[in-house]
Amino acid sequence: MPTTARAGWVLALTAAAQFVLQLDLSIVNVALHTIQRELGFSAVGLQWVVTGYALTFGSLLLVGGRLGDLFGQRRTLLAGLVVFALTSLSGGLAHTAAILVVSRLLQGAGAALVAPAALGLLTHAYTEPAARARALGIFQGSTAAGGTAGIVLGGVLTQYAGWRWVLLVNPPVIVVLVALILWRLPDTPGHARGSRVDLPGAASVTVAVAALIYGVSEGQQHGFGSAHAWVAFVLAVAFAVVLVVVERRSADPMLPAALLRDPARAVTLAAVLVIGAVFAGYVYFISLYLQGVMGFSPVRTGLALVPATLSALIGATVISRRLMPRIGAHRLLLLALVLIGAGQFWLSHVRPHGYYPVDVLPGIVATASGLGLALPAASFSVTAGVEPHQRGIAGGLFVTAQQVGSAAGLAVLATIAASRTQRTGALVDGYRLSYLVAGCITVLALLVIAALHRRRAAGTVSAARS
Repeated sequence: MPTTARAGWVLALTAAAQFVLQLDLSIVNVALHTIQRELGFSAVGLQWVVTGYALTFGSLLLVGGRLGDLFGQRRTLLAGLVVFALTSLSGGLAHTAAILVVSRLLQGAGAALVAPAALGLLTHAYTEPAARARALGIFQGSTAAGGTAGIVLGGVLTQYAGWRWVLLVNPPVIVVLVALILWRLPDTPGHARGSRVDLPGAASVTVAVAALIYGVSEGQQHGFGSAHAWVAFVLAVAFAVVLVVVERRSADPMLPAALLRDPARAVTLAAVLVIGAVFAGYVYFISLYLQGVMGFSPVRTGLALVPATLSALIGATVISRRLMPRIGAHRLLLLALVLIGAGQFWLSHVRPHGYYPVDVLPGIVATASGLGLALPAASFSVTAGVEPHQRGIAGGLFVTAQQVGSAAGLAVLATIAASRTQRTGALVDGYRLSYLVAGCITVLALLVIAALHRRRAAGTVSAARS
């Protein structure tokens, strides 16, 4: 197969896999009320339908990325998709709450194999910077499309077919996807010879990230002063320290230090944390505002977010492709953060008797446009200059930053909103404050990245003069 055609298939199939993952992240949320009623979930137990998936997905991403580097990205992608399909089937057929939660935990583990492998395959197929920028734009555009499609499809399926179909929709799609991958994508060699899975490092990073995600989830549900939250945070810090010690002594570390020594990559990963937090909060609160304050149905809420999806798609696939070669990934990321911040500050003025075209539409379009520019720019910066045998772990770092940012950001913003609402008695006051805080942390990320860019530019000029 010609190289160009092969790369095209890689892009199409990895973007499709990414779409399926993002679809599943949002599609279940719409069905939660029906799931609770039919399976008899308690209020506390219901959160594990969402938290269980996020916990294993976020905590195993780095392990999934490393396995892809060692044993081949294609094999890892296929294994993850098979696990994802089987656990979607078991979850959709579940007749007890426990079976559904276990299925969601295992489904997240499958997703943790898919996400970094897909990004690793893409960066391997597109090595020329301009072509990689275009491919990453399309790939990240599928993230936005899958997230919003999940809200729309979740509402339609729950209302007209039943909640089980929000999970049962996955297996037939994945069967087709797996068949096309086996047919069209060449096998990618791993780098297992002379290497091994760093089990102490893998265990340490998994427990550290899992404890962090569990801690923020407990903090959101029961308050950040709760015993469970504090124990989880202490465990996260302790195992992060263990990870540092283990990795320094390992001959073949799970997380190569060289990936984080580059200040630009480290700052970009920090920006991805912020972007993940803002994205999770903005979708969560705007859905609550549209349904709880403006009286929209779930289906109408999904349709109301379509302009945001289109904005993100255009930003990721058209505008970023044209701007990144001209202004560079760092400047594009700065522009993206400006748009995200503007959108959040606009939404911080939503009214109790709001009007969608005025109160909501400009804010979600600006935010989504910024996200559409930010994700390709950030993924390009994180994966730039990475050796072939480390592309999976680099992809894992990028997606882990997104997931941890989403979990931590949503927990913190939801706590802030609930506290404000409790004091004033008005839901809209809580939403306003959450968007204001999100706007402020976006500005902080913008200032840090701008300062780094100026320092690097000054260093380049000094080096040229000397």
